[in-house]
Amino acid sequence: MVEVALGTALAAIGAGVAVGFAGLGSGLGQGIAAAGSVGAVAEDTDMFARGIIFSALPETQAIYGFLIAILLLVFSGLLGGGEGLAVTSGLVAVGAGAAIGFAGLGSGMGQGITAASSVGSVVEDPDMFARGIIFSALPETQAIYGFLIAILLMVFGGILG
Repeated sequence: MVEVALGTALAAIGAGVAVGFAGLGSGLGQGIAAAGSVGAVAEDTDMFARGIIFSALPETQAIYGFLIAILLLVFSGLLGGGEGLAVTSGLVAVGAGAAIGFAGLGSGMGQGITAASSVGSVVEDPDMFARGIIFSALPETQAIYGFLIAILLMVFGGILG
């Protein structure tokens, strides 16, 4: 059995929270947007490409969570070897994972709801496409805040650099 330092084990939890909750928000958001897109395509088959674009928008939250999780796994020594983390750094890793995980959860769900509504408005008026993209992109800022805080926690918490 491989022994893992407590700080490194906490970083593993942080990585799981980062990718798990961000992925959950992204998946729910994509499902909501895709459900709206299916209805739009049933009404107008030319809506397929625009529906795919709206449905793909909430994917970014999962990407942010995945990137933070990989950084936590690499710099905690779980991937690629190296020294384990101290307990305090491990606690910082849990905070970093929570920052992007929860921000991605809420942001992904909000973005999916907005994207689904945008698809419906584009069916009614094709000129609403650009405005729908802008409205759908707004919830993304919450995930970006979570991503930046996760990076800042890792840098100033001694995990990165």
